[in-house]
Amino acid sequence: MATKYHNLSDYDSTSMPDASAMRVGIVVAEWNIDITSRLLEGACSTLVKNGVLSENILQRWVPGSFELVYGAKLLVEKTDVDAIIVLGCVIRGETPHFEYICSGVSQGITNLNIKYNIPIILGLLTDNTKQQSIDRAGGIHGNKGDEAAITAIKMIALNKQFSL
Repeated sequence: MATKYHNLSDYDSTSMPDASAMRVGIVVAEWNIDITSRLLEGACSTLVKNGVLSENILQRWVPGSFELVYGAKLLVEKTDVDAIIVLGCVIRGETPHFEYICSGVSQGITNLNIKYNIPIILGLLTDNTKQQSIDRAGGIHGNKGDEAAITAIKMIALNKQFSL
């Protein structure tokens, strides 16, 4: 397990780019809201801690993880954010539904990253059990929302380097 020995919220804050002028959109799935709300809290807290103004964080909710792709597409096309974070949680069940949703969201976000000129960060938990999701949403493995926020800041900075 990749996160067994690594807390997702650990990062070197001294290596972070200046985020004070950044605007970030976050699309969050309502499904498994007890988990996704924790991911959102982590992402927002980390963005603000690294200089993003709270008024420059645009949050939108969608019904489930599959809808994250369309929600992200709307933010790309209808707002002026510098990056988008998608946050969701899919927990394996007894049917192949898990594989279809996880694959569809991953491929959809990949396609959006190829099509548009802003980074779209995948913050989708794909766990076997609810406990694994809890552990990655503010539990013993940190918060995947933190990781997504750090990634967004770094990718915005990279994008701006090539936009000069």
